[in-house]
Amino acid sequence: MQTLGKYFIFLGQLFSNREKFSVYVQLILEECVLLGTNSVFIVSIVSSFIGAVSCIQTAYNLVSPLIPVSTVALIVRDMEILELAPTITCVVLAGKVGSNIAGGLGTMRITEQIDALEVMGINSASYLVLPKVIAAMLTFPLLVIMAAFLGIFGGYLAGTLTGAISPQDYVAGLRTSFIPYNIFFMCVKPFVFGFLISSISAFKGYYTKGGALEVGQASTVAVTNSCIAVLVADYLLAQLLL
Repeated sequence: MQTLGKYFIFLGQLFSNREKFSVYVQLILEECVLLGTNSVFIVSIVSSFIGAVSCIQTAYNLVSPLIPVSTVALIVRDMEILELAPTITCVVLAGKVGSNIAGGLGTMRITEQIDALEVMGINSASYLVLPKVIAAMLTFPLLVIMAAFLGIFGGYLAGTLTGAISPQDYVAGLRTSFIPYNIFFMCVKPFVFGFLISSISAFKGYYTKGGALEVGQASTVAVTNSCIAVLVADYLLAQLLL
């Protein structure tokens, strides 16, 4: 409970005694590149193969002649939109982005760069962490939208190239019983996950004590806690919004 209270106090520090808005614009753009653009490759690879595997395994299990083949595409679409694209992508990003944030801030803490900012009268928590949080909340939904598209497209390629499903059946399945609200739900999840991953990782890195060994430990704890927070938030959001 003490750590949880310290975390909420840390969040409060992000919005108190802030710098001018113009100062944050450039910082947020830099963080968008660092957290978002640099994660495109790993997200693309993971989402494409998850979609391909989902299609092949679904087709393998649907052997009943009473179930139309197009159901394979329907299942892949809904799995990607509701769960695989937002949750798996953000778990991957928790490992890449979370460790990056915690390691960077931890290094700044043990080399006394954060202390130097405080001496200059700058709110170091707001100056260093707030741009990361905002950048994560902006870029994670975009990465998840890309992941959903690539997952569905990867399923299309895998299904048609292996002969598990014809292109016509796959497209027909994608159009069957589509619920537009699911897209909104898919975009809400990474928005929340981005806040949790960036803030928890920054919290662990910001309060690192010791030396290089402790920085590594802070990164590990940050990734672990971020993944747990993502899974808990995933359940709560599904309970609230569906």
